Amino acid sequence: MQETNNSRVNQRIATISAHLNPPRFSHMEGSSGLGRADCRAKGGSTGFKVAILGAAGGIGQPLSLLMKMNPLVSVLHLYDVVNTPGVTADISHMDTGAVVRGFLGQQQLEEALTGMDLVIIPAGVPRKPGMTRDDLFNINAGIVKTLCEGIAKCCPKAIVNLISNPVNSTVPIAAEVFKKAGTFDPNRLLGVTMLDVVRANTFVVTTKLAIGLSFFVVN
Repeated sequence: MQETNNSRVNQRIATISAHLNPPRFSHMEGSSGLGRADCRAKGGSTGFKVAILGAAGGIGQPLSLLMKMNPLVSVLHLYDVVNTPGVTADISHMDTGAVVRGFLGQQQLEEALTGMDLVIIPAGVPRKPGMTRDDLFNINAGIVKTLCEGIAKCCPKAIVNLISNPVNSTVPIAAEVFKKAGTFDPNRLLGVTMLDVVRANTFVVTTKLAIGLSFFVVN
């Protein structure tokens, strides 16, 4: 029994050591001056290369966490114009197999996008009190345009999931950018509206409860 316990302790120490001091993979290293954090505690099996644009924001941070936990992701690139180093360091400490790299600022956008299979865009400003959807559009439209131009250049075959609001306006902008670049594929550009669906379901449930319905299914 003692020998078994010692074996487990040694195995745990080895795992922690490998996690804190991951091997260097020269073919995956870039020239970014950010000092990216790499994490490959369990080795790098073949998987999807994913980039999150807007990784330091309120949606980007938990999304980065979920992607790091996903066993189908082998490489995770985190891009934002601020605070990327801290988010990258935190996410890279998780004991999963994905290699995590951070990219900071417009000058590193192309490097963040090169070779990606999936690009998720939560970038943009959230709607603040007093802001109309037109105000939100005027700000986020330019952000989405710039990011999509980078995608068209660096990973034109990638699947693009667009979260930036208002989605019903930012998706057409992305489509026009890709059409202009000759890379548009309607099967590879998706607007993520799950939050709107959840809110709509909640409003329906609240209304039905208010009128006295106690059993119903909302879908």
